[in-house]
Amino acid sequence: MFKRLHLAAAFVVMSLAASAQYLPKFDIQGHRGARGLMPENSIPAFLTALDSGVTTIELDVVVTEDKKLVLSHEPWIAASICYDSAGGLIAEKDEKKFNIYQMTYDQVRKFDCGSKANEEFPEQQKIQTSKPLLRDVIVAVETRIKSYNSYEVDYSIEIKSSPETDKKFHPSIEEYSELIYNLMDEYIPMDRLVIQSFDFRVLKYWHEKHPEIRLSALVGNNKSIDANLEQLGFIPSVYSPQFKLIDKAKVQYLHSKKIRVIPWTVNETRDMLALKGMGVDGLITDYPNRSRRFRMTLNIPGKGGR
Repeated sequence: MFKRLHLAAAFVVMSLAASAQYLPKFDIQGHRGARGLMPENSIPAFLTALDSGVTTIELDVVVTEDKKLVLSHEPWIAASICYDSAGGLIAEKDEKKFNIYQMTYDQVRKFDCGSKANEEFPEQQKIQTSKPLLRDVIVAVETRIKSYNSYEVDYSIEIKSSPETDKKFHPSIEEYSELIYNLMDEYIPMDRLVIQSFDFRVLKYWHEKHPEIRLSALVGNNKSIDANLEQLGFIPSVYSPQFKLIDKAKVQYLHSKKIRVIPWTVNETRDMLALKGMGVDGLITDYPNRSRRFRMTLNIPGKGGR
């Protein structure tokens, strides 16, 4: 009898261990580092995100004329967050004239993109900083991880492209993608890389050329899940919709297809709680300091879509 109980207990322990092994972590992604707290896509923002407990840092990468990979949401110097190279204001109507794809990195780094107040994010600290190179961000993040004996994080890189801007604000999809692949392959194990894009041409390219890389389909349209997946042509690792486009039924449907659901950009606590209750697999947020508390909480029943 004791032997049978002992074996049964051992089986339960083994089963629990196996379940834990395959239980995916709840993925807190710091949007553009931690845009609510520090200048977006800056090294201070990514270090703040690490200190806030993110499991993934989310970043946007563009390409300069001299083929350097630079962190920037827009492929130009945005008037809303940057001063020009002389410290003056940039008129919004002129910002696209500062096309990063037509500038060398030595020119790009002269713009201050951290000192200007961003009215959308009153908590954001102002720090004089330039748009960093992707390689410098990786070095800073990996050094912080090793220095504090912390856990490794993933890198979710958004490729900013569209058919209308090909070879105007960015290189071809092939060149753009290979520049990123080759640089990331020098610095981190590729199982820590995720490529995301609204441009499904990008995801199709990576799916064909680098099938080992996880891909995230960014979605901001009102099409059905099936319509978007049909357009994509394959099952991605992650479906990443604007958070108001998701509900519990859609989460369950995506999970039935073995697709993780990580919505963007979730900044309010009530929305974080509602989405956690729907069973999403993570959150992309400007405020990782607000969301870290939900990483290990039990799901709270949500009220459906918003």
